[in-house]
Parts: sequence; C-alpha cells; structure tokens
Amino acid sequence: MASRDPLSDRAIQDALAELDGWRHEDDKLKKTFELGDFRAAISFIVRMAFFAEEMNHHPELENVYNTVSIALTTHDAGGTVTQMDVDLAKKIESFSWV
Repeated sequence: MASRDPLSDRAIQDALAELDGWRHEDDKLKKTFELGDFRAAISFIVRMAFFAEEMNHHPELENVYNTVSIALTTHDAGGTVTQMDVDLAKKIESFSWV
C-alpha cells in the first residue's frame, strides 16, 4: 500500500492505539494540545512545521492562545486518512513536550 492510499477503518483504529489522545473524526486524525502559554504554542507549531515541510504534508492548524488543534488528512487521497497522516502524527508525538 502506498503512503497516499486511504487507510481502512481497522488500520486507522490500530494506528490510534499507538497515538495517545488522537481521534478519527470527519475523515481526519485530530488532536488538541494545550501548551504553557502562547510562546510555547507558537514554538510547537514552528517545530511541527519543519517535520511537515520535510514530508511535504501539511496539517490543518488552529491556535488560540496556548491551545493548538491539529487535523491531518491527505487531500491527494480525496480527503481521507493515509499512512502519511499517521506518520506525521507519530513525528508530532515524538517531539511533543506537552
């Protein structure tokens, strides 16, 4: 299976078992992070941006003060969850200091 092929519901559930706090909703992997303050939230976004750009896979982001909400979906795959989304979620978890 290519990294841009849609994942089955079972594959998504298996991936979520390894991604604490992530959920599958609206054909996206989603998680909200609460950081210490606005600077920490922006630093988190910047760090994540380097991983996303390296993968050429860009999340949907929302930031309000110290809260960052992330939604991952693969637009090239019709707006479904693919292995690329899972891989980016894992990278985000690897550096998350929340």
